[in-house]
Amino acid sequence: MKTLGAVLAGGRSSRFGSDKALAMLDGRSLLDHALAALAPHCDAMIIVGRGEIADWPRVDMGPLGGMAGALIHAAGAGFDRVLSAPVDCVKLPGDLRALLEPAPAFLDTQPVIGLWPVAALSDLKAMLENEGDLAVRAYARRIGARAVQSDFVPPNINSTADLDRLAAS
Repeated sequence: MKTLGAVLAGGRSSRFGSDKALAMLDGRSLLDHALAALAPHCDAMIIVGRGEIADWPRVDMGPLGGMAGALIHAAGAGFDRVLSAPVDCVKLPGDLRALLEPAPAFLDTQPVIGLWPVAALSDLKAMLENEGDLAVRAYARRIGARAVQSDFVPPNINSTADLDRLAAS
């Protein structure tokens, strides 16, 4: 099984007030931290929502748009699944892949951190085209993904104050 790592990096965050991916923590961007945290668990990495890999079907679809872009890319590049993480996830558990095996599964504390089979892409496309409930948990329910319990609680950076608290810890 080949796993593609996807950092969902979107653009400007309304709650954060600017482009969260470019915010700095300990001298590195959040995007750099997220890539470093996810890379050990994957065969290859992509950044979704910037450059070559776009959200699908368009921007402003939330995390599911980024996941769809990642799954489409993975399908075309010969990957079986995508391990996703948000751009503000600067730390991940060392046993992440083992926690999420077998796919589909996600961390209950942060559902955007998940292992998603490329075979479930058509379900995601149908959800996004319908534009009903676009929550990651709704997609997870639709494809029968497991919510995995873990002692690990990923940092959640939704504001500059959250970033300041993380930097001070």
